[in-house]
Amino acid sequence: MDSLAADLAWLPGAPANFRALCREPNLDGAAISRLANHALNSADAGLLGKAIARRLDVEGTLAPLIPYTLAILSNATTEFVVDALPAAAARYGVAARLVAPPYDQVLQQVLDRESMLYRTKPDAVLLALDHRWFGFETFDARDGAATQVPAAVARLREAIDALRRIGGIPAIVQTIPAPPLSLFGSYDRRMAGTARALAEEANRRIAALAEKSGCYLLDAATLAERIGTERWFDPVVWHSFKLPFAASCVPAYADGVGRLIGAIRGKSRKCLVLDLDNTIWGGVVGDDGMEGLALGAGTATGEAFLAVQRLALDLRARGVMLAVSSRNDEQTARAPFREHPDMLLREEHISVFQANWLDKAANIEAIAKALNIGVDALVLLDDNPAERAFVRAALPGVAVPELPADPSWYARYLSAAGYFEAISFTAEDRMRADAYVADARRAEVMTRARDVGDYLQSLDMTMTVASFDARSRQRIAQLINKSNQFNLTTQRYTEAEIAAFQEDPAIYTLQARLRDRFGDLGMISVVICRPSQQGGEPVWSIDSWIMSCRVLGRQVEMAMLSEIVTAARRHGVLWLFGRYHPTAKNGMVADHYTKLGFSQAEIEPDGTTHYRLSVADFVPTSLPMTVVAAVESVENVTP
Repeated sequence: MDSLAADLAWLPGAPANFRALCREPNLDGAAISRLANHALNSADAGLLGKAIARRLDVEGTLAPLIPYTLAILSNATTEFVVDALPAAAARYGVAARLVAPPYDQVLQQVLDRESMLYRTKPDAVLLALDHRWFGFETFDARDGAATQVPAAVARLREAIDALRRIGGIPAIVQTIPAPPLSLFGSYDRRMAGTARALAEEANRRIAALAEKSGCYLLDAATLAERIGTERWFDPVVWHSFKLPFAASCVPAYADGVGRLIGAIRGKSRKCLVLDLDNTIWGGVVGDDGMEGLALGAGTATGEAFLAVQRLALDLRARGVMLAVSSRNDEQTARAPFREHPDMLLREEHISVFQANWLDKAANIEAIAKALNIGVDALVLLDDNPAERAFVRAALPGVAVPELPADPSWYARYLSAAGYFEAISFTAEDRMRADAYVADARRAEVMTRARDVGDYLQSLDMTMTVASFDARSRQRIAQLINKSNQFNLTTQRYTEAEIAAFQEDPAIYTLQARLRDRFGDLGMISVVICRPSQQGGEPVWSIDSWIMSCRVLGRQVEMAMLSEIVTAARRHGVLWLFGRYHPTAKNGMVADHYTKLGFSQAEIEPDGTTHYRLSVADFVPTSLPMTVVAAVESVENVTP
């Protein structure tokens, strides 16, 4: 087997007519997404990337792909990456425009307010810098890492600070792959001035800098190690063309950037759907019985399937929901989860269990509906090539990784595919999978309730509200950037921008958590209001209103509005203005403001609708919950 990462081996091969399909004059976003989900070499990725650029120039947007403008600043040439990146981004739900100022002009671009970089107003800047830019090419036995690394990272910090200060632009910084040249052999890692030692120390500092400054981190060093640094660093292309790595590594690097900006735009997958027979255990439980299944320590095959289950549990621990979709009798399918002594996965780990004789696409749609997420939030792991092909054709939004014949590789392929890329990890992520089990208990209570009011009162809800704070900032950014359905304007903000809102006394911010008798649902809503004047009167414009779909129907919207109005009155605000900007996914909130008593003010040509509400005329209604203010921060509320 060659490099799994470099070859994008979890993706199916491109169709024979791929190039002809890329030249279709009216490619839409859905067609581009389907084409992007193949293992494309540099040439094919570049061809699709140019087709995406042409369509963006004509259409301006490629729904359902989310637009994103990325600038790349590098000490090396990046033309091949720029060509391939739009295809990789489309694979992860993003329509990317690329901006590439001249190479090796990093500080010149970030320090000049009139530079090409700032004129294009990108959503983020990728600082694609390697060991050469940091000055790690020359060995210095006297100085070592004592001053070299701090000085090098200070240059990077200067670029990050300038981007934020001048353009308000977030940075994506990358770790530094260590070149394969060795001076001392095994002693290189211990000698402070070697390129390897310098890169490793710098990477620790870069990761800390990204965390502290609210940057995004691209782990190029790990990617290079997975592919192999002997393959990654190609001296011929560097000396001839100043390419930072081998041309054969371009698709893998572009894929890494694509999945990261997909995660930034909230496109990471949320649920892993597992087939059963020959996917999480060896054999067919309906034919072989539990005693005939290959599972457990002692055999290579049994241990291979244990590795799949172990990865599934690890993913669940970091917030990915697990579901089952199997052509099987339900009781037969559930039996190993209940009774097999070597099973790591148990029924309580599965949020939705679909075992029946319906086709797999129908079951996957049922899983998405039960979890209240789109099919584009699902990943299907299935050993059967025919089932994989069927689901890809019937539900192209579902991610379906290719798998080799040997199950020993299943866990590796799923991990390499990067469907669950993260840019943060919060308390809500830790408890997400268990929260969906609690949702099932809530649904059971609802079926026994006399009416909705009776059901809501029975939940014994407490909503805790607070303004934005530092402890909550990461989760606030996650909610703003991942929420697509209950999101009135789909404005996206970085942690640094959220910190600026928090520190600006003129801007009103509100975050809310919800608990009920079944557990803590975590942070469930965020509001940002900006002050302005209308006809000489003080008003607030609701810049962003985001809410978790899991709390729909609980009257949280009215509770939030009551809090906003109370604060507006305290600040002497006379009117609230709301705006609904329609997207492919937020139709569910088209009448949000109307239901809350706002009157319609105007409609723009693109369908954006403006609303207003008189603060003085607002009359609060009785709520099926207790609303309390946090003393310091919502994170300080005792469970």
